[in-house]
Amino acid sequence: MTMAICPGSFDPVTLGHMDIIQRATKLFDHVIVAVMVNPAKKTMFSVEERMELLKKCVADMPNVEVVGFRGLLAEYARERGITAIVKGLRAVSDFEYEFQMALTNKKLNHELETVFLTTQAQNMYLSSSIVKDIASFGGDISGFVPEPVLEDIRKRLYTGGTEK
Repeated sequence: MTMAICPGSFDPVTLGHMDIIQRATKLFDHVIVAVMVNPAKKTMFSVEERMELLKKCVADMPNVEVVGFRGLLAEYARERGITAIVKGLRAVSDFEYEFQMALTNKKLNHELETVFLTTQAQNMYLSSSIVKDIASFGGDISGFVPEPVLEDIRKRLYTGGTEK
């Protein structure tokens, strides 16, 4: 069975994230969506909340597992027997950072390969930060986030939710 991991902060999950996850399910038998803890980032949603939002979005994808994760991705992949990381690229600016991370993960775990999927054109500009910015000014985010979690995200962002 081929397994891959799609890591990210998903704060909040966007249609761009879902596009990459759905496309990864066509390439791999089992896809683990890993909600990463990054101590350097202030997040709007806790890890548990982000996991719950993602679980709602992947409920109809039987080969997707959502996990929370803290630590080195390369070590987690080794422990789980994962040999592929799937990362989405929106623009050239994403590539430099992601390429550096891919090389670092390969150095830490020689069995690990990184697969880059370019985003679809309609998602090239989309990021969680943009969603938060639009919502903070009361804008309509329905075209940017998955429908199953739209109300959850609106409630938090439109009411000036606190950082966790």
